[in-house]
Amino acid sequence: MTKVLSDPQPSGRMRLDKWLWAARFYKTRTLASHEVRRGRMRLNGVHVKKAAVMVGPDDVLTFPKAQRIFVVRVIGLSDRRGPAETARLLYEDMSPPVVPREKKMQVEQAVRAPGSGRPTKAERRALDRLRNED
Repeated sequence: MTKVLSDPQPSGRMRLDKWLWAARFYKTRTLASHEVRRGRMRLNGVHVKKAAVMVGPDDVLTFPKAQRIFVVRVIGLSDRRGPAETARLLYEDMSPPVVPREKKMQVEQAVRAPGSGRPTKAERRALDRLRNED
């Protein structure tokens, strides 16, 4: 069982990449540090580009991952990666709700009045057939 540390360091803070790994947002610390260095992560509203930035309780992280924006508040720290149930105790998810894919894809079909604008493929073929019969 992974223990949640109350104070792993005298300041009660830990590296951002290590926390992201322990909270199971990334599979390895290397992946977590690469994502931090890409510069799309925010810590308390400020862009972060260094994986060694220290995070602690009540810090808010905002970052994109897999076509979703995560907004999480750090609640606890852990010295190692544990099961998902324990990892969920390390943060509070404040992310906006995920819109189901079906609702995103519902786009009204454009309707074109016959004879207006450029002909459709079917209309063009009909015109070609009409012209070739003469």
